[in-house]
Amino acid sequence: MIEPSAEEVATEDSPQLTPEQAIVNLQCSDLSLRYYAAWWLGKFRVDSPQAVDALVVALEDEADRTELGGYPLRRNAARALGKLSDNRAVPGLIKCLECSDFYVRQAAAQSLEMLGDARATPALLKLLDGGVAAAVQVPGRPHLIQPYEAVLEALGAIGATVAIDVIQPFLEHSVIKVQCAAARAMYQLTSKPEYGEHLVQVLQNGDLKLRRMALSDLGAVGYMAAADKIAIASVENSFKLIALKGLLEHQLQDRDTSILNDNTIKLMQIMDSLL
Repeated sequence: MIEPSAEEVATEDSPQLTPEQAIVNLQCSDLSLRYYAAWWLGKFRVDSPQAVDALVVALEDEADRTELGGYPLRRNAARALGKLSDNRAVPGLIKCLECSDFYVRQAAAQSLEMLGDARATPALLKLLDGGVAAAVQVPGRPHLIQPYEAVLEALGAIGATVAIDVIQPFLEHSVIKVQCAAARAMYQLTSKPEYGEHLVQVLQNGDLKLRRMALSDLGAVGYMAAADKIAIASVENSFKLIALKGLLEHQLQDRDTSILNDNTIKLMQIMDSLL
């Protein structure tokens, strides 16, 4: 599940830009302007080959470094490229999966999920080397050694069936978010209801954030059997509606939208009851 990060939040006094000025700023010497320009181009989904080219160059930036060795500009550039729907960014994003910065790798995996390009499969699989045994927390840091959630979700979205045997053991990982990412991917790759039910069970978890996450995952994979459980989940109606909208979109894929089947009618009735 993709969540907004601190880097993506613009302040009220942030400069107003045009696409042309943002592209210019992304290539200037002022790091703060470059950082904001990368965020802005993604936020407003600037559909421009020039924007993509400039962001791809920013993926290799060495100037913007944190004291801990992070690459803030690279993170914003990687996030932005996933929103621009231009697969010319795929090679650069794949290279980012080797970056020393965890958050760059995470952003790259999330954007590769959005772009859905199978060329990323080998590089994503490499981040799962060592399996569950290697998926431990980095000492002194708030994250695991790899961005497993983003990687698993990307493999599922890409349709990487070659990864099924590698992904399945992550259903037993000690971190519930990782379990959910694995269940989400396994359902996308196999369509087996047992993986959808794994996500449904999380709707009973005592942690509200995990319940919200499970709703998002169920909507993303379109697990129709979860509709009734989504409707009664102990989560704000706004989150339920987003999940149900995801289910509805899956029902309408490749269908004559002028003809409503029982599932689409049921979903619309549930959504109407929550409004």
